[in-house]
Amino acid sequence: MQLILKDLLARCAEAVSDAEAFEVAAREAVRKLVAPSGKVDPALLEREQFAAHGYAWMATYVAALRQMRRWGEAHASGELEQLILQVAFGEYLAQLRGGIAISQVEIVRAADLGIDTAVLDTPAVRALIAANTAAARGRIAQLITDGLDTGDFGKLGLDDEALEEVRRQFRRFVEAEVMPHAHGWHLRDELIPLPVVQKMAELGVFGLTVPEEWGGLGMGKLAMCVVTEELSRGYIGVGSLGTRSEIAAELIRAGGTEEQKKKYLGRIASGEILPTAVFTEPNTGSDLASLRTRAVREGEVYKINGNKTWITHAARADIMTLLARSDASKPGYQGLSMFLAEKPRGDETEPFPAKGMSGGEIRVLGYRGMKEYEIGFDGFEVPAENLLGGKEGQGFKQLMATFESARIQTAARAVGVAQNALELGLRYAKERIQFAKPLYAFPRVAGKIAWMAVETMIARQLTYFAAREKDSDRRCDIEAGMAKLLAARVAWSNADNALQVHGGNGYAMEYPVSRVLCDARILNIFEGAAEIQAQVVCRGLIEGRN
Repeated sequence: MQLILKDLLARCAEAVSDAEAFEVAAREAVRKLVAPSGKVDPALLEREQFAAHGYAWMATYVAALRQMRRWGEAHASGELEQLILQVAFGEYLAQLRGGIAISQVEIVRAADLGIDTAVLDTPAVRALIAANTAAARGRIAQLITDGLDTGDFGKLGLDDEALEEVRRQFRRFVEAEVMPHAHGWHLRDELIPLPVVQKMAELGVFGLTVPEEWGGLGMGKLAMCVVTEELSRGYIGVGSLGTRSEIAAELIRAGGTEEQKKKYLGRIASGEILPTAVFTEPNTGSDLASLRTRAVREGEVYKINGNKTWITHAARADIMTLLARSDASKPGYQGLSMFLAEKPRGDETEPFPAKGMSGGEIRVLGYRGMKEYEIGFDGFEVPAENLLGGKEGQGFKQLMATFESARIQTAARAVGVAQNALELGLRYAKERIQFAKPLYAFPRVAGKIAWMAVETMIARQLTYFAAREKDSDRRCDIEAGMAKLLAARVAWSNADNALQVHGGNGYAMEYPVSRVLCDARILNIFEGAAEIQAQVVCRGLIEGRN
């Protein structure tokens, strides 16, 4: 059953209002649990983690529906877009009423928060849930199968011809320079070749959001999402190369001295120097307040001692944004400082040819194109002039200022991986003949493929919204956290379903979908695990940062 567009848009508008009322009820219920005195109590927030994080997911679903309604009003004139909107609303409303899977083993329901779903028992909600039919999903599958070779999975909603041209340019690059080689890089567990990195530099990847006055292209976060999504559609490693430059440039642009900006921003933007982010330690993970790596000033240098782990692209990097404790007398975040630590470029045989540095590779399942490392510092020297901003104790504050951009960029990577998984699964379902017909002709296969397309669009629109908020200079830590939370789950879900469509062949390493499954899994962990994102979203909404 396909709803008439006018009726569909009207019901979506009504359903968004109903869902927003449900979200308010959920928020008030969780506020009573974790902030009975008006301020969030950390002990209560930890005790009520399931309800709090469940509320974060509910709020994320409501935000996603709000953005899908906006997209639909502008772009749902075609049959495919109408059906995507119809199924998106029907499925997410049904899950809000019945339960949201916040992990493979956890489902949060309204009753877990002590509320009921009466506000979602309305004519509009019931009509949209009823319209989420197997026939509607089957028609979506047919439409995107017909448009597979042209890349028609529904209008993206960029509303900007310049951005559309950027997307086309990077799609051409990916299809010529990345997709034919990505699986080989993965299987051989090798670094992305430098000629590919150089071509990315020539395309402006590393200076995309760096202001023009500092040698960049001066584009916004929405452009960054478009580029990242297309690159990650080809290979997550290629899409992630820009992340380190994005973080380093943002740190320097927002917190650096004029001399630091002059020295580094242009070289980062051009790709002359490749950065890496050196934050995580073996026993800290997301608990940055517990960092133990020390930076002790001796004359005109700081000497770094300690250990770091899960450092991406560390060997090939030329400069490290290094977070260390410069004042041991100050607890928690107060004693942390950020350093711009230069190092000689290493390679696979000698990763760290620098005095005072040692380390080795961490072998991983996926996300291999830049490699992961653990690093030991033993008297490694950083010039005092490379203290970011020239003032100690600002490191955590400086890093926090980059989290919004980093999480939006990670959400865009996840959308690209989700899109890649969708296309791999769909192409296989189109070409694989079983029982005298293609796999996509079987309803459950078609249903999987259709939902992959729908939820990829949902994650995309939520990510674009977060980027637009950032481009408008509005605080968007909640929006960025929601986008990353949802998009990472969609990437994993799509990869898992695409492999299922492949059957036994999907489990064979020769098929690219096996790589995509491994690559997708990390997205729910790095740049803040799903649990951390849910904590950020919940706390922000309870404290009124919406």
